[in-house]
Amino acid sequence: MTLVTAFAAVAACGSDAGNHAAPPAAGPHSAHAGASSAPPQPLRAGERFLDLAMAEAYTPTPPEGGGSDEYRCQMIDPGLTKTAFLTGTQFAPENVAIAHHAIVYAVPPGGAAAVRKQDAKTPGLGWRCFGGTGVAGAEVEEGDAAWVDTWAPGATETLLDQDAGYKLEPGGLLVLQIHYNLLATDGKPTGSDRSAVRLRLTDGTPQTRELETWSVDAPTELPCAADESGPLCDRAASIADVTKRFGSEVGGMADDQVEECGRGKPKPGNTQTCDHEVEAPMTLFAGFGHMHMLGRSIKVELNPGTPKAKVMLDVPQFDFDNQRLVKLPSPVEVVPGDTVRVTCTHDAGLRKLVPQLKKLPPRYVVWGDGTSDEMCTGIMTVSPRES
Repeated sequence: MTLVTAFAAVAACGSDAGNHAAPPAAGPHSAHAGASSAPPQPLRAGERFLDLAMAEAYTPTPPEGGGSDEYRCQMIDPGLTKTAFLTGTQFAPENVAIAHHAIVYAVPPGGAAAVRKQDAKTPGLGWRCFGGTGVAGAEVEEGDAAWVDTWAPGATETLLDQDAGYKLEPGGLLVLQIHYNLLATDGKPTGSDRSAVRLRLTDGTPQTRELETWSVDAPTELPCAADESGPLCDRAASIADVTKRFGSEVGGMADDQVEECGRGKPKPGNTQTCDHEVEAPMTLFAGFGHMHMLGRSIKVELNPGTPKAKVMLDVPQFDFDNQRLVKLPSPVEVVPGDTVRVTCTHDAGLRKLVPQLKKLPPRYVVWGDGTSDEMCTGIMTVSPRES
């Protein structure tokens, strides 16, 4: 498999090749002003484009309590009538003045009902989310969805080889998460956005490798900094707060991870690691690290400390707004009995520097779905093998 991620200009939006809508004039948002459009790579034999847009325009608003960022998830139905393989994805922001970054998730038919229920019960277009789809039964970390693309200013199409792709079935959905930043307007609502996503599809052949997302994680046990104090600096109080916000399944993750990683008890510190034993044969093609706002670095290793040791992913300077898929130099075959180690470093000192966290009380940070919580996940693009 060949995976190509182009870093050129912002993707164009249109319903057909050669029929692109010009992006609106860039606003004063410094990170995006002057962004231009770029056409997708040409279609290859057997491929077709499917252009999809948000159901309607959305005007982002900052969260209650202040701030200038909103993370909004939108449900998009590709309306497939037959199975197809996704071999390329290109996010097309309409309003580059406020669109900061975006993630595209593919949810199989089994998780579609949960996504539709979440969309229906939330007022307005879509729902607020952070770090994932925000829908139980349609999360990447649980294996219920695939993380198929990330867009940040300057990125174009993520292109896969035609002999490998994400399988999309009738009844499946896409979830589009967009991070809107209103820094240029001091957090006041301004302008609407109706972004789109272009899928590159093929019917596949008997030889087409089906790609999946395999998540391997490590605990987050980040204590408050030496100069911080408060009730949530207590680990038990912080876990109780996560449980209150997200339910017992998420709230129990901190203790579950400690047990799964053979710790016996939590070991507070900036750097955490966990070894995972491979249970089924697969081929690893690409990957990226996922953390939140306090993430510093992440590494994924295969069989560390042995003659077969390989570094599969190394992100020494993690950037939450640029969680791009990184192609491995060559596909890596893994077999049952192999060990995959995940190592993450977080930094509580960033809490005073990150706008989204400055006004929040200090806390002992554990696994959770919120902006003030953290994750440590290596998200690998893999294809299962029978032997």
